Amino acid sequence: MAKGGTAQTRNGAITLVRHGEPALSRRVKLTAAGYRDWWGRYTLAGLLEGQIPPPQLVKWAEQAGFVYSSTLQRSIETARAVCRGKPFESLDLFIEAPLPPPNFPTFLTFSPKYWGGISRFWWWAFNHHAGEETRKQAEARAAQAARLLHDKAQTGEDVLLLAHGYFNWMISLELGKLGYSQTCEQGFKYWGCRRYERRA
Repeated sequence: MAKGGTAQTRNGAITLVRHGEPALSRRVKLTAAGYRDWWGRYTLAGLLEGQIPPPQLVKWAEQAGFVYSSTLQRSIETARAVCRGKPFESLDLFIEAPLPPPNFPTFLTFSPKYWGGISRFWWWAFNHHAGEETRKQAEARAAQAARLLHDKAQTGEDVLLLAHGYFNWMISLELGKLGYSQTCEQGFKYWGCRRYERRA
């Protein structure tokens, strides 16, 4: 009990979810320029048809007092599939961190999966941003996103974010700084969840 005999408000849980599988094939070999074009299409792509959200995720959406997505189509369609008519809010704050590929020679070709790993490493370790958002800027945005989710969770309501794998991970680092502990970890897979509750 808090002072004066009033009960303390329970802090809501925060769940970060990666979007479902997009409708864009990864079974291609690309140059750096080709991957840059592919990523541009990926950014605009919606979800591959026929996917069913995990039942636990649907349950968490039903229980959440606040539900968010990014403004990218794959995130919005994921939220629609999970929320089943329940309102949610889409914010630019939650879009994925950029993935500009390094300028490798054209004889080097990789699948989008490998280009993604290479590009993320160059962005994170060498600040290769090609005029897009820098790591420092993305970290500041992740801190802002974590603070927003935390503020909503402080009302006692659970919070659900349906967004993007890497930026969700960046948010999770900031939630740790705010006193949250991870209670569910499903990695970077499509529909994968990370759930956090604040330590007393």
